[in-house]
Amino acid sequence: MSTTTEKKITIEPVSRVEGHGKVTLILDEERKVDEARFHIVEFRGFERFVQGRLFWELPVLVQRLCGICPVSHHLCASKAVDKIVGLDQITPTGEKMRCLMHYGQMFQSHALHFFHLSSPDLLYGFEAPREQRTITHVIEAHPELAVQGVAMRRWGQEIIKATAGKKVHGTGAVPGGINKSLSLSERDALKCELDKMLEWAEAAVRLARQYTLDHLEELAEFGTMKSNHLSIVGDDGRMELYDGKYRAIDPNGRVLIDGVPPEDYLKIFREEVRPWSYMKFPFLIDAGPEDGWFRVGPLSRLNTCTYIDTPRAENARVDFHEKLGEVAQATMAYHWARMIELLHAAEKIRELLDDPDLQGEDRVAAWGTRREEAVAVIEAPRGTLLHHYKVNENDQVVMANLIVSTTNNNEAMNRTVQRIAESHLSGKPEITEPMLNNIEVGIRAYDPCLSCATHALGQMPLEVTIVDHQGEIVDRKLR
Repeated sequence: MSTTTEKKITIEPVSRVEGHGKVTLILDEERKVDEARFHIVEFRGFERFVQGRLFWELPVLVQRLCGICPVSHHLCASKAVDKIVGLDQITPTGEKMRCLMHYGQMFQSHALHFFHLSSPDLLYGFEAPREQRTITHVIEAHPELAVQGVAMRRWGQEIIKATAGKKVHGTGAVPGGINKSLSLSERDALKCELDKMLEWAEAAVRLARQYTLDHLEELAEFGTMKSNHLSIVGDDGRMELYDGKYRAIDPNGRVLIDGVPPEDYLKIFREEVRPWSYMKFPFLIDAGPEDGWFRVGPLSRLNTCTYIDTPRAENARVDFHEKLGEVAQATMAYHWARMIELLHAAEKIRELLDDPDLQGEDRVAAWGTRREEAVAVIEAPRGTLLHHYKVNENDQVVMANLIVSTTNNNEAMNRTVQRIAESHLSGKPEITEPMLNNIEVGIRAYDPCLSCATHALGQMPLEVTIVDHQGEIVDRKLR
């Protein structure tokens, strides 16, 4: 948007995130930020693509939303399909194989984001030269750290391959269970590297912790605002990434909702539509769209859960809250929280690999009474993910609603962009690349997956233009 009394800056695309998006900043005549918007500019079509398809195809179809977190969509759709075929509980082998697949994905995705996408900002600073803030430079300057990141992601992907058949877009989960067990040779190959992965995961927690505490004063204000937080948790409040019920808290830690099953999601939140974005804006109904927005993901999961049921990650969680408060709000603390979850995933993988049920032959439960509607929720690496489907008497999908993690964080990311723009752009006469990166750093903290929230094609260049209040271009930069 541009008028005769405003200036407009566009950052397109946002870099080092999955998918494509842009930022628009509106300045007043004194060059102060009046409005900031984070746009998802492509149309997400999967909710329409799947209509008319047979419901048992869903777990394979919807994971094509993303190549980074396909397991989340694969499993969430599988849980919904279980309900359609009349199952509320699958076999122990089926459930534990799915959980192993899920924790493998959490591990590889968190490693990818921290070591590959965010480490250049954390190692060199938000305003370091652009050529230094790349994974290539990290490999050259910090080869041991880079090797760890690559090896950790590879191990997580090997777990996915062993449980889903291949590393990306596997077919392991089927209606009512799983299509393969874990062989002893597969188990032993994964266990060979387990101790090293636990060691590296603890080191990653220390690294993220030390960075946060060393820069706490500046990070406390960097793109930070008080917010509600939402996730699923276990019945006793433990962190639960595969199956649980909704819990939400306000900025002071007061519980707003608790114990709400996935199928009742329409009773607790809605999605607002705004004309300048293809992505919706969820909010808690009781608080309304102005105050009911919330954050999801690693930071929110640590804030909403009562405890973590693995000892090393629980110790890290306690330390996290001792340093940052009962409800941590610093946006950049997402990185520390993410590494605590990385450690938790490694501990859960260790538990599961020692479970003999993984070699069980009872892989698929007998189907029950057919249902025409199902809702399922899972905690994806980036936050709470919901799949809602309706099917007809011919087994065809007639309605699909997918509320992905990045959609849940939409309002929060917009507010983070606003705060950073106000502190780093207001009143400055020209665009600088470090200024642009500050804004992108705030977005990257959420680890958004824009390809999950949209359906994107092609590549877009980065062009940033400043227009004065007369509508004349006063500065333009290309990247």
